[in-house]
Amino acid sequence: MAEELTYSGSGVDIDAADELKRGFSRSLETANKRVLNKVGAFASLFDAHFPDMRHPVLVIKTEEPGSKQKLAFKYGRIESICFDMINHLVNDIIVMGATPLAVQDAVICGKIGKDMVRRLVAGIANACAEQDCVLTGGETSEQPGVLEAGSYILTSTIVGVVEKTAIIDGSAIKEGDAVIALASSGVHTNGYSLIRALMERKPEVLDMAADGSSFIDAILTPHRCYYHILKGLFANHGLHGMAHITGGGIEGNLNRVLPEGLDAVIHADKIVIPDIFKLIRREGGVPDADMRRTFNIGVGLAAVVDEALADEIVRHIISQGCNCYRIGKIEKESANNAPKVIFEGDLSW
Repeated sequence: MAEELTYSGSGVDIDAADELKRGFSRSLETANKRVLNKVGAFASLFDAHFPDMRHPVLVIKTEEPGSKQKLAFKYGRIESICFDMINHLVNDIIVMGATPLAVQDAVICGKIGKDMVRRLVAGIANACAEQDCVLTGGETSEQPGVLEAGSYILTSTIVGVVEKTAIIDGSAIKEGDAVIALASSGVHTNGYSLIRALMERKPEVLDMAADGSSFIDAILTPHRCYYHILKGLFANHGLHGMAHITGGGIEGNLNRVLPEGLDAVIHADKIVIPDIFKLIRREGGVPDADMRRTFNIGVGLAAVVDEALADEIVRHIISQGCNCYRIGKIEKESANNAPKVIFEGDLSW
């Protein structure tokens, strides 16, 4: 008789996975009355009745925390990477004026580690709760032979809502508007392939410090979320457009909200650059152009605001605990090209 081939013998333990999923109930408990069913259903039911809105529009985004998660797992920053992922997701929808509602996550691994997955689900749920939304469920997928045991990949999808007439999409941006910077908390979740290459090439960077922290603490500082900082401004008609500064930097993200015929002129010397970026540039010999296109260099979110209300909006953001300052203005295009971001002057390293 040939030896029996079983699923568990192939590396997937269904009983262990089922037991683990039953244990998610505590992390997914919520008093949110929009969540209409419990853990174990084939899909999540979420009440989409919005009586305070005339024309609600759903805002949906999927994201993952990139190769930062590789470093986070290596250095034991399990809960931290959960906040990275959720905060990044929330930022991507609030730049359109949306209120976050619900998140679905996926944890993909080579071999389910019960304690690890419990920590991840609890961390994701806590990160959602901090931004007034709810983790409604998701997927835990064990894939031996695809991923090594001990390897994990995270991803998630968020749903938010915005009144159609209150969507912030950049269409209100006009010549003369001010561009303001909201400070990042550090590297956030982009540029980690370059950082890991630097760590491999020059391991001595691990003994260096930046921004009053060790190198590892500095690069693994969680991605700042701007929801609570900005939500009080969503109804402010002076807020014309916002860009979450992720991969591609300021020039690769702010241009995405500019109307045809307009450019954003950024005064490079106005940008307040955290020490961690100065360290990466110095130790890696990274050209300024690469620094600008790879990292946020201290600007986690850029907003385009009415010049007449710019000082008021800056003061409001500072009052919410986030440094904020002017970095540029909106001008007419000098040529018939696609809207672009133009840097004037040099960055202050």
